[in-house]
Amino acid sequence: MSQSLFDLSGRVAVVTGGTTGLGHAIALGLAGAGADVVPSSRRLEQVEKTAAEIEGLGRRSLRVSSDVLNRASVQALHDAVIAEFGKVDILVNAAGVTHKSATLEEDEENWSRVIETNLTGTLRACQIFGATMVRAGYGRIVNIASLTSFVGFYQVAAYAASKAAVASLTQTLAVELARTGVNVNALAPGVFPTPLNASLIQGTPRGEEILMRTPMGRFGEARELAGAAIFLASEAASFVTGEVLAVDGGYLASGVNR
Repeated sequence: MSQSLFDLSGRVAVVTGGTTGLGHAIALGLAGAGADVVPSSRRLEQVEKTAAEIEGLGRRSLRVSSDVLNRASVQALHDAVIAEFGKVDILVNAAGVTHKSATLEEDEENWSRVIETNLTGTLRACQIFGATMVRAGYGRIVNIASLTSFVGFYQVAAYAASKAAVASLTQTLAVELARTGVNVNALAPGVFPTPLNASLIQGTPRGEEILMRTPMGRFGEARELAGAAIFLASEAASFVTGEVLAVDGGYLASGVNR
């Protein structure tokens, strides 16, 4: 297979939640593969820092903050990208939050915040950027699902429900857009220590159990997600749509590990 299939030169990518954690690693990975990348999140100082890193790789970027909870701000991000670059080829929806509590005691406000951010925030970006991609006849949307899209994790019901729904949204949108030139897929990351989850998994019984259940016996490193994102964003994935690709060290495949 020609390496040029993975070349993103000339493509314009937007990564929501692209300034920290897995989104940051994906943004830099796409830039490394040749794309101009616009990373966005709520904090402008983080946007500016990540945009400078992308420019340091020789790519173009923009400095626009946004909040997926606010449709107008996502629309403003879209409009700024179109004004600067004239198009958008790739959208990665990496903005997300989590919250740990016993499900029977879950506070509805916290539940709604997680669902609204992870699921409805993804929908907003898909609608706004996807409509432009459909008009252009080309696009790659990459959502971020989770292991919890498939299996239950203790006391994170809101997060798990939101990510199961992201997987379903990905499949439904893929079916609807399949003949428009827009492919819609998702990544299901295994467990990668990030600021979002580090306190839950590093040096904890929960983390020990995850490592025991992961055949590779370790957590992922954020950069290890970038290759899968590049694949789904590239011409190498031209006939791939509606797929949820696990990057998990074998977690979902495992039954007994010892």
